[in-house]
Amino acid sequence: MNMQNLMAQANRIQREITKKREEIDNSTFEGTSEWVKVVINGKKELQSLKITYAGPIADDDKDMLEDMIKIAMKQATDAVDKEVETKMGAYSSLGGLF
Repeated sequence: MNMQNLMAQANRIQREITKKREEIDNSTFEGTSEWVKVVINGKKELQSLKITYAGPIADDDKDMLEDMIKIAMKQATDAVDKEVETKMGAYSSLGGLF
């Protein structure tokens, strides 16, 4: 393979990676728990947080609410990680070259 073909292939791969990363970044991912629903984007930035618990939240329930937020965020960020692995896994052998 000559150098020109190698550079063309590298540029094509770079464009593919950039496109897939943009797709992920512009997607939304949801996480839910018993009391909370969160939506984040592919950059793991919080887009919305909704308390779905219908009853009153007493002072002694605040720790539970905090835990529910953590659970929902973990679920959403895990979904982002899974999507990254699915779409970008084929490029992992490149070792960060792109």
